[in-house]
Amino acid sequence: MGEIKITVNGKEMIGKSGDTILNIAAENGIEIPNLCYNKNLKIYGACGLCLVEIEGAAKLFRACATAAENGMVIKTDTERVRRARKVALELIMSDHFGDCKAPCHLNCPAHTDIQGYLKQIALGNDKEAVRIIKEKIPIPASIGRICPHPCESHCRRRLVEEPLSIAYLKAFAADNDLASEDPYKPAKAKPTGKKISIIGGGPAGLSAAYYLCLGGHSVTVYDAMPEMGGMLRYGIPEYRLPKAVLRKEISAIEELGVVMKNGIKIGKDIGFDEIRADFDAVLIAAGAWSSSKIGCKGEELNGVIGGIDFLRKVNLGEIPDIGKSVAVIGGGNTAMDACRTAIRCGAEKVYVIYRRTRAEAPAEDIEIEEAIEEGVEFRFLTNPAEIIGENGKVKALKLQVMELGEPDASGRRKPVPVEGKFEILEADTVISAIGQKYDGTGFDSVALTDRGTIFADENSCMTNLEGVFAAGDATNGGASIAIKAIAEANLAAKAMEAYLDGLPVDFKKPYYSEKKMTEKDFADKEKIPRAKMPVKSPEARKRNFDSVIDGFTDEQARAEAKRCLECGCHDYPDCRLIRYANERPIEPQRFAGEIHESFVERKLVSIERDQGKCILCNLCVRTCSEEAKKGILGLVGRGFKTVIKPEFDDSNTTEFCKTCRRCADICPTGALEIIE
Repeated sequence: MGEIKITVNGKEMIGKSGDTILNIAAENGIEIPNLCYNKNLKIYGACGLCLVEIEGAAKLFRACATAAENGMVIKTDTERVRRARKVALELIMSDHFGDCKAPCHLNCPAHTDIQGYLKQIALGNDKEAVRIIKEKIPIPASIGRICPHPCESHCRRRLVEEPLSIAYLKAFAADNDLASEDPYKPAKAKPTGKKISIIGGGPAGLSAAYYLCLGGHSVTVYDAMPEMGGMLRYGIPEYRLPKAVLRKEISAIEELGVVMKNGIKIGKDIGFDEIRADFDAVLIAAGAWSSSKIGCKGEELNGVIGGIDFLRKVNLGEIPDIGKSVAVIGGGNTAMDACRTAIRCGAEKVYVIYRRTRAEAPAEDIEIEEAIEEGVEFRFLTNPAEIIGENGKVKALKLQVMELGEPDASGRRKPVPVEGKFEILEADTVISAIGQKYDGTGFDSVALTDRGTIFADENSCMTNLEGVFAAGDATNGGASIAIKAIAEANLAAKAMEAYLDGLPVDFKKPYYSEKKMTEKDFADKEKIPRAKMPVKSPEARKRNFDSVIDGFTDEQARAEAKRCLECGCHDYPDCRLIRYANERPIEPQRFAGEIHESFVERKLVSIERDQGKCILCNLCVRTCSEEAKKGILGLVGRGFKTVIKPEFDDSNTTEFCKTCRRCADICPTGALEIIE
């Protein structure tokens, strides 16, 4: 067989006469996308991804099925090729019924590999679980205790009985690791010589510091408060997050080499321009430390305090004189922290005033339940109309009675006043916990949004200033949950590294294949109750700031982690299909319609076959027939109804299948998984 010379994308290369364009290109370092080709098998040409343009030819050619000829000039990435490849990918993905990532992963703002670390906890490998968690969350023992866990709301186990206790399992593994003789410590890259300043030592600032330090950069964190931790330190009560736990996790970040400077306020102790001049890049993660105003007459009276201000005082060791009767305005988790803290500060009567019903309250239900157990009284469908004072001090609260009207922009029914209907509530202190705001003092040159927050590009965290990035509660939509701030910090750290390397900093959301499933899909699953977190009795907990939870036992945690259904695809890291789908934007919904029946079977003895992920590339069938010489797999049906099915004709074939497994190794989409 003689040699030929061809040109691919301007690169001249030598190949063997009769060999395919795809194979010669691959041997010379050029990948032409493909899903159904293997040089050891007969040519099939099913996926339609390997189309190329040949100079002088009117049509496109399949590189896997086209023999190269001497002198050919081939282009693999023209606009015409990209359009055709896009359609082929969209057709494949429109009929691909698989989960690239588990729903818990997709709905965790930080996109933590929950499935991965739950598996390690189930196996008893807490250190490995922490390694996986810390790829996205550097303070898991703290976050596991206080996160409102949106991941759990999407856990597929809820379609069986109850979602997994994901957040507490995270804290369990992290606590064990912190207490071990050899806690997990990540490796650092070589020093880059780049200096980065981070303003704010809360969850966003600490997270960015951790990842940028691991990247080899010199990182200095400035914070106005006496200790690092931000709202985790000063806005979350001790009974929810013991500060000793938080300090341990912050110390681990400091030990990596992050320089931490406390008690430094920007604009007072050091100028923002001075920081910009001294560092190669800056991240503003200053948080939202100002409480929102109630907006009613009398809120200037002595005895009216912001929820964040109240919690900060208590966390600093002060016990404010709040009197016997306290009214907390708001229905979120800060309001729950404030009302439960007021109980612990000695208030005899504590009320929560919320303008909607309990069903609309944004606070976690368990927080409301535990507050009620501790003696808090909820006044739903009421709103402050006036704070009544006497001698400049709060005396009572005039409440407007509300009712629910039509849904507002948030989707919740809008509370509207019941004309002429009011209630009077005696109170010594009114705590406003209706929101937090960013205070931009010291950052005058940074552009703001209409909300008064820092404008930061959602795909890069860049501000209007060169080399200045922003993340967390100070940006865009304002204050939110800590895990969201950490997610933004992860993005900011990547963007800052790209910026320092002179690379593009615009990071787009990746495309994932997602299943839509119902309770019917899990009807055969054994029902196993969710592990119940041991909690101290209301009487034992309401007069002190000791942790309200006792933590899972080892046995409880391992059993709970084993409830995981392992929804995400085992083959995701190596899946070529999803890699190609993310190279350029695709729109599979354009071809929405009938799809193949989706089911999972184990007829292949040692291999689980997921029909929903199968793209009929036929690699498994051809491998079984041509290489294994068994023909166990075959195509059944005609046209669109065609599917792949196994056929076992004797016990010897079954035994052979147990050890062969070649079909699973060659599958490009994770449709075949080896059963351990």
